[in-house]
Amino acid sequence: MAHPPFAVTVDLVVLTVRADELCVLLVRRGEEPFRGRDALPGGFVLPDEDLATAAARELAEETGLAVGHLEQLASYGDPGRDPRQRVVTVAHLALVPDQPVPTAGSDAAEARWVPVADARGLAFDHDRVLADGVERARAKLEYTALATAFCPPTFTVAQLRRVYEVVWGRALDPRNFHRKVTGAPGLLAPTGETTTRDGGRPAQLYRRGPAEQLHPPLLRADT
Repeated sequence: MAHPPFAVTVDLVVLTVRADELCVLLVRRGEEPFRGRDALPGGFVLPDEDLATAAARELAEETGLAVGHLEQLASYGDPGRDPRQRVVTVAHLALVPDQPVPTAGSDAAEARWVPVADARGLAFDHDRVLADGVERARAKLEYTALATAFCPPTFTVAQLRRVYEVVWGRALDPRNFHRKVTGAPGLLAPTGETTTRDGGRPAQLYRRGPAEQLHPPLLRADT
């Protein structure tokens, strides 16, 4: 029995916090299909590549950026998602601190950071992929230490709280948040240094601790 031909691609949902907004890395497509439309970075997997290698290569080729950690988000295989042929894509998610301005390359006419709230009407089924990526990020902040991936190497509790507020889209009680994150085993490692901002009281600086999971979880409904 002959098997019908199809292709495998990778797409990347790369999120960061810039100017107090949750932003996603987008490219402007320079070729058909959907020429001139915004899309997530991505492309075809080469015959000798694994998925992670393909994702890192496409990100570098189309945006000039590299990220430290990519995780698989989901697979998308609707028969009509790509007008060229049957294409199954494996989406990847990355959460990163504020990055340099991306540089377009390969078949991307432009690469830039766009607030998630403004990222609509994307090529292919990328609206759905982006929505899934944002919800995964929001959920992972509840039970993992992933929020620290948005932070610089040293940060205050207030900076970490602002990450949660931007990603979750809601204000959090400062005292309640401070109590929970400083009491979470292994989440934060004190540096012994402080910083003063806007003439206020000195705030302690932290680094990310060794914990990967939050015990107990930091639930949106309870924070």
